[in-house]
This record gives sequence, C-alpha cells and structure tokens, in this order.
Amino acid sequence: MSSQRRTSLRVPPFFRRLFKFTSMDFETAVWEMINLIIAPKKVFRNIYYHKQTKNSYHRPDPAFTYLLSLFMLLTGVAWGIAYARGVGQTIQVALVFVFGHFLGAALIVSTLMFFLVGRVFGKRRTGLFGPPSGGEEALEFGYCFDVSTRAYLPIWLFLYILQFLLLPLIAPDYWVSNFFGNTMYLLALCYYLVITFLGYNALPFLSRTEILLAPIPMLLILWILSLYAFDCATHLAPVLWCGVDLRGPV
Repeated sequence: MSSQRRTSLRVPPFFRRLFKFTSMDFETAVWEMINLIIAPKKVFRNIYYHKQTKNSYHRPDPAFTYLLSLFMLLTGVAWGIAYARGVGQTIQVALVFVFGHFLGAALIVSTLMFFLVGRVFGKRRTGLFGPPSGGEEALEFGYCFDVSTRAYLPIWLFLYILQFLLLPLIAPDYWVSNFFGNTMYLLALCYYLVITFLGYNALPFLSRTEILLAPIPMLLILWILSLYAFDCATHLAPVLWCGVDLRGPV
C-alpha cells in the first residue's frame, strides 16, 4: 500500500484521542469556557497560535466536548428530577440533552457550515480534520465542530442553567416575567452568533464573515414583538422538547 493510501486511511487525531483521557487538556477546556463568556475573542486568538505549531486550526482534543457533555448530562438530570415523571423519563431527558440538543445540533450545524461557509466567505477546499495536502489553507470540518461546540456554551448557560434556576419567576403570566425570560433567549442566541462569527473571523482565508451577525437585528425585532405576544420560557424550555410537562410530575 502506498504512503499516500496509508495517509488517506489514517484515523484523524480527534478520534484516536476519544478515550485517552490522560492526554486530554481539561485545564485548557476550562480556560476556554471561562473566556468564552468574558473574552471570547481571546479563545480564537489562541487557536490561531495552535495553527502555527500544529498546521491545523482544529484542535484534536475532545476535552471541551466531554466537559460540556458532562455539564449537559448533569443539567438534564436536574431538569428531569424537577419536571419528569420517574427515573426513566429523567434518564431520557439527560440523554436527549447530551446527544440530541448538544452533540446532534453541533454535528448538524457543523456540517451546514462546512459546506456553506467556504462558498460564501471564501474558496472551500477539502479538509475534514486537517488541511489538504499541498500546504493550502482550508476550512476543516473539525474546526467547524470546534466552533459549534464552543458557541453552544452560552446556550447551555442561559437556557439550561439560568432558565432552570429562574423558571419559577419567569414562567408566570406577567409582562415583567415575560421580559426577563425572553431577554434571556435573546442574549443566548446573540452570544451564539457572536462566538460563531469570532470563530470563522479568525480564519485569515475567509472574508465577509460579518454576514454571520446579520440575524441579530431580526432577533431584536422578534424579541420586541414577543414581549407582547409570546412567552419563550413556557413554550421553548429545553425540557419541553423531551416530552416533559413544565407542570412537573403528576
């Protein structure tokens, strides 16, 4: 078998490290989580330095994904205990949170961005978990997945943690409750778009990435309209997508 053939069949580093927990950099993952909230631009500047040493924008370290998956699992258990009917449905909520809401959504968004971003913002060349041969820079699917998982952090913080803690206050049918609940959804989605923009804006071979921020004005308009017509907390709470009633166990 030729060396080129062996290279094409080589397992990407991300998958080779999936179960090598001792080699995962959880310290950096925690650093990224903190800075994604207080200084997200710093996270992707650090990824640029990774490109200089590893020749890839994608970091083949699943520590961040594992850590956020664990947080989603624990959050799902908390939502299940509060609102699900029994242990079985609680486990179902936790698994749906991890594999459906987080990993499933990240894979779908990553795939869409991989095929669309390069065509809109630059010339896309083939690259899954590393750059193509020849030294050309490319949009890597692995990097798209990195951006999607990191952009999900504010969604988890606002809609899975804060909403869970504040639901007794924002669920009642009052305008003030509706204001705070809908504002929480606005912040989560805007933060998601900003982190996504910063992720792709960090790639020097892409241009016009500001288009990724275009949905924000529409979100602001929808937020204003929703203050008088729609309560996000009682209609879009994540546990509702698991078939659980917010009125709790009956």
